[in-house]
Amino acid sequence: MFKPLKIILFAPKCVQTRQCSGFVSRMRYLNRLKEDDEACVAALQDAHIFLFHRLSPLLQPNRQGTFTPAVLTCPGVQSILERLSSDQTLLKESVLIGCSEQKQAQFCLDVGHLDQATVEEEFKGKFIDLRKAFFLLREEEAPLVAKGQALLRWHQTSRFCSATGQPTTSNQAGSQRVCSSNGIVYYPKMSPVVIVLVSDGKRCLLGRQPSFPPGLYSALAGFCDMGETLEETLSRELAEEVGLEVHSVSYSSSQHWPFPYSSFMVGCHASVCPAHSQLKVDHTELEDARWFSLEEITAALQVKTPPRKGDNPAFWLPPKHALANRLVVEWAERQRRCQEGG
Repeated sequence: MFKPLKIILFAPKCVQTRQCSGFVSRMRYLNRLKEDDEACVAALQDAHIFLFHRLSPLLQPNRQGTFTPAVLTCPGVQSILERLSSDQTLLKESVLIGCSEQKQAQFCLDVGHLDQATVEEEFKGKFIDLRKAFFLLREEEAPLVAKGQALLRWHQTSRFCSATGQPTTSNQAGSQRVCSSNGIVYYPKMSPVVIVLVSDGKRCLLGRQPSFPPGLYSALAGFCDMGETLEETLSRELAEEVGLEVHSVSYSSSQHWPFPYSSFMVGCHASVCPAHSQLKVDHTELEDARWFSLEEITAALQVKTPPRKGDNPAFWLPPKHALANRLVVEWAERQRRCQEGG
């Protein structure tokens, strides 16, 4: 059912050899930090550190009136820890999440045991729940913060070996944990999820769960069951949730998504026959699902921020750096091209 993928379309454009070698150099540098604890400790001393408090990232206001992740230095964080914490080794629990184009390592650290207000005052920022933060961050900032939260959560929930019950220990980069009893190595995992935007040719299908904020609709999604292909998951989820049977599927793109517990989202478009587009919504799965016209989608894409409490729950979409938003934009652009050419 999947259309053949042309991998070359997804490869970064290689215009200058120097740019490409810079990317290779950064990737090899990160890999060395994951494998060499001493090199990782040294990199931490000059690194940028992103703080979290019980998995909520520290954001600072900027001149544009929005927020950006607080980028801190190792000496600055260490100074605060020495004054506020009895544990002087906490900085060593920092987890490697990336590096800048200048090969400056980037780490994240959760200081949930410290007083939240005190840390916010020290760094002139605010710890904001990641779901809310996604609407405040720029598109290029959100993935790094999401990765940091996902890795910190994994460490917090993987402190013991599932086979022996004994404690596990992390390497310096935080890229793996090892059982202290039998040496089993554990790596961070993501759960595969298919997210699909269905079209009947003129409309697209969106739904909402009871946990969604008022007015928010998104593409339908579901976890892959053991042994399923992506196509089978997509077909099953649509049959279960809205009673539809698709007849064509195409791949769009993928994304790491930190909710609910670190998911690997595979984005697809699917088509149904207009004559068989009547919905039979399973309300144990969805609060609502319905078809939206291009005009409704175009209006929703103009909504840049979620409605405030007390406002009428207008129809709005996930943030622009969410894969669901990307699928909707792709569908809308395709519809406009069809109208212009038709």
